[in-house]
Amino acid sequence: MYQFFVEPHQISGKTVRIEGQDVNHIKNVLRMKIGEELSVSNGVDGKEYRCGIVAMDEACITCELRFVKEDGVELPSEVYLFQGLPKADKMELIIQKAVELGVYAIVPVSTKRCVVKLDDKKAKSKNARWQGISEAAAKQSKRRIVPEVMEVMSFKEALNFVKDFEVKLIPYELAEDMSKTKEIIDDLKPGQRIAIFIGPEGGFDEGEVEAAILAGVEPITLGKRILRTETAGFTVLSWVMYQLEQ
Repeated sequence: MYQFFVEPHQISGKTVRIEGQDVNHIKNVLRMKIGEELSVSNGVDGKEYRCGIVAMDEACITCELRFVKEDGVELPSEVYLFQGLPKADKMELIIQKAVELGVYAIVPVSTKRCVVKLDDKKAKSKNARWQGISEAAAKQSKRRIVPEVMEVMSFKEALNFVKDFEVKLIPYELAEDMSKTKEIIDDLKPGQRIAIFIGPEGGFDEGEVEAAILAGVEPITLGKRILRTETAGFTVLSWVMYQLEQ
């Protein structure tokens, strides 16, 4: 079953209108026909709108709503991944897999050890591409929202952003006591806003970790092995997903 995202106003009564780039994809790539079924989500209410195609033209796919499904696909907490800017195209992989694991939003963070430096023009271009990757991953994994890839923040801005979050975690290679990590994960509850800070290649600067701790961010260990930046986030998100979906 193919899934697409629409704006809330595109669902009206029993009529659902699909517009934009998805029109070409449905007609010319998927080669769907009138009468075939697809699903849409509006990215707001967490529902799946199952509908059948009744008309097609160059600008719009018109569908008839058949039924609405509320299946609790989304995690019961808003999980934000604050990812230190990695090298090459690793950010694309991180976004794709984080969306599959249920992240609510992804925040690229510029830290002291980041090799990648983005000026305003490059940042806007990258952000548009990253948002497209988030949407594609949301479609593939049957999410009901498209997680936002926010604009690049400095580490200080990121700490200020999460000042009211209930749970704030920063995996740190010098942290110890895996039992403490397990205790923190076991205590996660639905409804909490959860922030996960992941450093770039080379990790966080000691001063950044100190600033994070002063801001109420809890340092945790991920085990005895050193994980790559793209692996560390997936590890924590997997633990969070497992705990919240029990």
